[in-house]
Amino acid sequence: MQNFNQIGTKMYQWATDLFPICRSLTGQGVRDTLSYLQQQIPELTIESIKSGEQVFDWQVPQEWNIKQAFIENESGERVIDFANSNLHVMGYSEPIDKIIELEELNAHLYSLPNQPDAIPYITSYYQRRWGFCVTENQRKALKPGKYRVKIDSTLEDGILNYGQLLIKGRSDKEVLLSTYVCHPSLANNELSGPVVTTALAQWLKCLTTTEYSYRIIFVPETIGAITYVSRHFEHMKANTIAGFVVTCVGDNNDYSFVPSRSEKSLADKVALHALKHSVDSFQQYTFLQRGSDERQYCAPGVDLPVCSVMRTKYGEYPEYHTSLDNLDVISPEGLQGGFSIIQQCLLLLESNHKYQVTVLCEPQLGKRGLYPTLSSMTEDYTDVITMMDFIAYCDGEHDLIDIANKIGCYATDLIALANRLFNEGLLKKITE
Repeated sequence: MQNFNQIGTKMYQWATDLFPICRSLTGQGVRDTLSYLQQQIPELTIESIKSGEQVFDWQVPQEWNIKQAFIENESGERVIDFANSNLHVMGYSEPIDKIIELEELNAHLYSLPNQPDAIPYITSYYQRRWGFCVTENQRKALKPGKYRVKIDSTLEDGILNYGQLLIKGRSDKEVLLSTYVCHPSLANNELSGPVVTTALAQWLKCLTTTEYSYRIIFVPETIGAITYVSRHFEHMKANTIAGFVVTCVGDNNDYSFVPSRSEKSLADKVALHALKHSVDSFQQYTFLQRGSDERQYCAPGVDLPVCSVMRTKYGEYPEYHTSLDNLDVISPEGLQGGFSIIQQCLLLLESNHKYQVTVLCEPQLGKRGLYPTLSSMTEDYTDVITMMDFIAYCDGEHDLIDIANKIGCYATDLIALANRLFNEGLLKKITE
């Protein structure tokens, strides 16, 4: 069995292996990524949906693949080369091979004046264009004259791929873990999500049994989530009790939380409780500051109980959506932290029962060895007070987290106590 205290190093190696792959919404890069993840979790199945399929208000786009791309000056020197960075080409660029003047070329170049050494991540999925993404310094170095621009890409009917895995528990009720596999060489805002989700899948598979079933999916962002929901909507609506979008979980900075649209789902409650008791500090956002696939899972009419628990939130760190979001931004320790906080959320879900006391008035705890039989002013009764406070709210209405919030402790600290009282016959679990 893997040592999940050391999984950070393994996740970082996975990210290193996957970093060079050119991913997009569709294409060979997505398939290569899913195939790599399938090596780590063999039960992962890779599904496909044909281009043109209607998925709610959207259509599955054509498949995009790219072999090479470059900008060449009049001397034949390649001043920009896709081989050096797969961010150099705007995602979904249509093919082109022509000689143009610098003035025309500049209309197809994208750079960041305030980050002169960064290549921006730019896409045009649903309108045909071509373009190159360059650093501001590279743009400024271009001299007037003619340039050959070549993008050897294809845009044609094909398929959209996604990966899915269902780990069955005692209940058919499900917890959703969703991450995306559509960004090219970006480390925190892409690869941290898939590698942490893969590690969580391995951990869940190692458990003897779980209370809930776990639906784990690797999809292209937005269109992949929309496609997946369109194919599984009724089942997910009926069975999903909580869910988490796993993204931006690899850096060493503080943690972040984006709630579901209702901001009061079970996932929200679990995530906030875990963050408040497991990390030194975190930034809490509102659903108005959403930006990933929670937009789809929490859309009106879908309303799945899905939130996001992250390290630094997307859009809130300077390297976001640029070539600077490289393997230096993430670390084994950062990935371990991302893994651990979501692991805590899942452990809380597994134990978050409602309990009902089985006797009227206070139970006689002394005869069960749970309460001191000698009263003394010098004894520390903290544990006894916690137990009595816990019992006082075991009314069948409050779950473990509700009670922990009420009495001011971490719910995980009540699990052993709840199990002891349950085994003594003093509590019964309330099944919804």
